[in-house]
Amino acid sequence: MQEEKIVKNSWKAWLLAARPKTLTGAAVPVMISLSLAYDKVETFQWLPAILCLLFAFIMQIDANFVNDYFDFMKGNDDETRLGPKRACAMGWVDSHAMRRAIAITTALACIIGLPLVWYGGLEMILIGVLCVLFCFLYTTHLSYVGMGDVLVLVFFGIVPVCIPYYIITRTLTIEVVVASLACGLVIDTLLMINNYRDIENDVRAGKKTLAVKLGKECSRMMYLLLGIAACLLGIVFALNGHLWAFILPAGYLALHAITYRHMVRIDHGRALNGVLGETARNMFVYGLLVSIGILL
Repeated sequence: MQEEKIVKNSWKAWLLAARPKTLTGAAVPVMISLSLAYDKVETFQWLPAILCLLFAFIMQIDANFVNDYFDFMKGNDDETRLGPKRACAMGWVDSHAMRRAIAITTALACIIGLPLVWYGGLEMILIGVLCVLFCFLYTTHLSYVGMGDVLVLVFFGIVPVCIPYYIITRTLTIEVVVASLACGLVIDTLLMINNYRDIENDVRAGKKTLAVKLGKECSRMMYLLLGIAACLLGIVFALNGHLWAFILPAGYLALHAITYRHMVRIDHGRALNGVLGETARNMFVYGLLVSIGILL
């Protein structure tokens, strides 16, 4: 089948560059956070909740643009790439336009996040600065030294679960902190399968991801254990009166185990992109089930 031609800098090119499927990773932690906050307060503040969600979405798109541009400039997205095609490398978006897009999305995220200072205090400025800073540091440096998984735990777990909850409730509990760690572990499964697929290419590029350091067999086991550990941490929900939030994620764990079996069977190559898609779906299922369990 002939590949569809993408017009350079067209709306479709930008849609592909934004990687809409990755927005699951931005939505899930905020969704869990807002569910916990909704259960805690008598009067829920919708405006800061919406701002938190929009900030997470724009920062995810910004991170995708940054990743697309700098990996292209470093020559990592060449013809040997096994993962989904990237906009700059494929010529769908030129590098000058991508630089402008990065500037726009970074500024937009800051504009959306600035009103949160009113609700959460001046410390929200520091949080925002760190989000933007590590958005760039991940692709340009930290992902090359095996720090990607730590950043996922912090910026897809601790920050997007704890901060919206704090903004709305002005408190922070052990349940929320543990929930943030569980969420970070679930989302790290996406990075793990991505890096597992790219082990050979990353070795050639000198990129020392956790998957490269662990090797294939241990990386597969780590992928499985991340999901199991997240569900075990869910005991904190039961201990705090959210029994369903502990029980319902068993549905996620079943899907995670099935996806793990697919990962083992496929083992290598572009076919692992199917496992990547299943993992993104599983992440969303986890967030949905935990959120429903909290609200029940």
